Amino acid sequence: MDLQMNIMQPLYGGLDLHGNNVFCSLVDTARKIVAEIRLPNDIARIREWLNPYKARLSSLAVESTYNWYWLVDGLSEEGFDVRLANPAKMEENIGLKDANDKTDARFLARQLSFGILPEGYIYPKEARGVRDKMRQRLRMVQCRTAELLSLEGLVARHTGRHLNAKGLGGDEVSAVLEGHPEAANMAARTLRHVEFLDAEIKALGKEILEELPGRQDYELLMTMPGVGFVLARTILLETGDIGRFQKAGNYASYCRAVKSSHTSNGKKKGDGNPRNGNRYLAWAFVEAANFARRASPEINAWAQRKEARSGKHVIAVKALANKLAKAAYFIMKNKEPFDLKRIL
Repeated sequence: MDLQMNIMQPLYGGLDLHGNNVFCSLVDTARKIVAEIRLPNDIARIREWLNPYKARLSSLAVESTYNWYWLVDGLSEEGFDVRLANPAKMEENIGLKDANDKTDARFLARQLSFGILPEGYIYPKEARGVRDKMRQRLRMVQCRTAELLSLEGLVARHTGRHLNAKGLGGDEVSAVLEGHPEAANMAARTLRHVEFLDAEIKALGKEILEELPGRQDYELLMTMPGVGFVLARTILLETGDIGRFQKAGNYASYCRAVKSSHTSNGKKKGDGNPRNGNRYLAWAFVEAANFARRASPEINAWAQRKEARSGKHVIAVKALANKLAKAAYFIMKNKEPFDLKRIL
């Protein structure tokens, strides 16, 4: 009877995923190791190893920082209950002097069996493509900005002149760099790269617009001062299901728009993890804060008072980003337009 009960005990799996392999560990309800193995990143091999335990497997926990799509999707499609561990919220292997892939996988499985696994959000597969296109577009815009700043620095080094490179053509830059043939050659190469990036950014924007036709959610977000096409879609795509955030403060924290510090008895004991959250939303709301100051006299006046009290521009921007993140939360949750009274 005991053997039969042991055979029927539910199993929990921990999968510690790396760039070229995954360490798998299965434990039972008594947290005893039932099976474990290191496998290459081959979904067929992993499914083959897990299939004999499928009837008993309650759930699987995957820990990964960047390359989990193929594994989570591949196992979910076969009917496995897969959870994505949140590494930023895990205090791994407390008390162990020597931690490795094996102990990490066991720790994941045991946390899952206790029901205390800190879970990350598994973004819906059908929406990942357009979200990742928005991310790629942002990287290209940042690369274009870096190239233009590099061009301005090139001109300044060789001529002592400050040049706003945005919108300038090759003939104009060549004229400025006359007498500096090597610098002119580098400038021409930079401008060709900028031209290429312009075309790709435009093409990506068109694709995104076609995949995300006008929706009420976008229109409502664009009622926020300073939020246009790009920021509205970035906010919605990066947020996903707004219902997963219990309060506006939780959402602002996910947007990295809250202070990160640890205190005890009124004294600072260290810093929290300022990178815990979504870096794309952090960028979006800082951009929105800067644009909002230009678009709304009331918001700008509030930010100026905040800057005067703190003595730092960055504090005012982050404080405004926090308020805008909370305003966006209510816009998405309640399907209502922006209300200035909510933030001022």
